[in-house]
Amino acid sequence: MLFTSTLTSTPKNTSTPTPTLPSLEFSIPSPTATTTTESPWRPPAYPVPWAPTSHDHFYFSRPIAAKDVKLPFTNYRYANVFFGDHVHTGMDIPADLRESVLAAGDGKVVWAGYGLYRGGISLDDPYGISVVIKHSFGYQGQPLFTVYAHLDETIVHAGDIVAAGDEIGLVGNTGESTGPHLHFEVRVGENDFFATRNPALWLAPPQGWGVLAGQIMSSGGRLLENESVYIHSRLDVENEDEEDEVWIAKSYTMEGINSDPYYQENFVLSDLPAGYYRVNIPYIWTVFTKVIEIRPGEVTYITFEGWKGINVTEPPKPEILFTPAP
Repeated sequence: MLFTSTLTSTPKNTSTPTPTLPSLEFSIPSPTATTTTESPWRPPAYPVPWAPTSHDHFYFSRPIAAKDVKLPFTNYRYANVFFGDHVHTGMDIPADLRESVLAAGDGKVVWAGYGLYRGGISLDDPYGISVVIKHSFGYQGQPLFTVYAHLDETIVHAGDIVAAGDEIGLVGNTGESTGPHLHFEVRVGENDFFATRNPALWLAPPQGWGVLAGQIMSSGGRLLENESVYIHSRLDVENEDEEDEVWIAKSYTMEGINSDPYYQENFVLSDLPAGYYRVNIPYIWTVFTKVIEIRPGEVTYITFEGWKGINVTEPPKPEILFTPAP
């Protein structure tokens, strides 16, 4: 989500030093239209499947045409919390009413219509009118599904075979939604509400752009929930003449949420143009700062561990070995 803003009510900057969770509630509302300042265009995405390393799986194309930036809303990314205890299980992509929704990959339509969450024909289902595709390819021997929710109408029916880029529906405002947008999910292993993964690690990035992922932890190594990460385009904090674009990510609320088995991340920020950025992470009245590089088409990985600060590193070694993507 692209912002042009100045941080306020933030502790004084310093250089980087060299519970019981609430019950899960389901909701996928729409953000207000005043939360973004979008660029007019973005590059086309990398061809899929895009896998710059053996552990990556950018298998899906964009479900909304790439003529505009269409970044996920900051407060409506995967695993963010809003309106109390509501945990977001996908990403919300801004789009115009009745804009075309496209299949993110080849596969078979296994759901089209109302009732995805509650089952049956439920007109008050929170997903509203939705489509689910079971894809003709999988990952780690597990099937992959994508979900497209809040549609105005579907153009496909259960049982239809679709190809990536086929029109499957039109953007709408059905279900628990306060404005037109597309709610998009990736599900791994089964078509189930609790089988989601962060779509930002599955959608191919725009060419020349990259992804930032990592872990936000306490000094003792405990994953921290709902903590803010600020990514600044202006490297020199004193140079007020230079424009400073700020992207904001938040660490996951983990209940009902799944990290990638390789990255083990608890935050992701996708669609960053390649280049150098200044990362700020507030922690106990101190702001830790690190300059990082976003590489085109790749995932840059950082860890923050309280007073130990920010480090650019490799993901932690998984406890269970798994086979890299084919």
